[in-house]
Amino acid sequence: MSEKKGPLVEARMPTKFGTFRLIAFDGEAKEKENLALVMGNIDEGEVLVRVHSECFTGDVLHSMRCDCGEQLDLAMERIATERKGMIIYLRQEGRGIGLVNKLKAYNLQDDGLDTVEANIALGFDAELRDYSGAASILKTLGVEKIKLMTNNPAKVEELAKDGFDVRMVEHKTTPNKENKEYLDTKAKKMDHEL
Repeated sequence: MSEKKGPLVEARMPTKFGTFRLIAFDGEAKEKENLALVMGNIDEGEVLVRVHSECFTGDVLHSMRCDCGEQLDLAMERIATERKGMIIYLRQEGRGIGLVNKLKAYNLQDDGLDTVEANIALGFDAELRDYSGAASILKTLGVEKIKLMTNNPAKVEELAKDGFDVRMVEHKTTPNKENKEYLDTKAKKMDHEL
């Protein structure tokens, strides 16, 4: 079971989707805090949740190589529609390999490798993300029943192992010519339901 830790700070966060509470928690590295973006009363019932791993290129630069930024926006929009939910933002860039290595992987992908092959060529496993930080945040905030916005069954399994009642909610975006192969690889090699 993941350890329950208290928040570091909380602030009001107005966005184009509505006003949320942004809550910071300790991350694996001191300078990389994990975050919870919360709207409404999440103390009771089933809560709409997105566990989102940091993606500077997709979330900030709106890269078309992935669907991360679109998934983040879609999650905020869906939570705003329900007026209740949360996004847990885990600071594990590039499926855990970091930004510099992710950019190196991009170069290998431009040379013909897929996303899994590129990570392995750089000496990493295909997937290094850890969801214990998400479990800790959920426990701290008292969330037990989750409607998880994801296409990744591994996230569902990891949170279920940590004792949460998890129901997977499809969270698909529209592929483009730049990310179609990437999404196909995630479906074929990583069992994402795309």
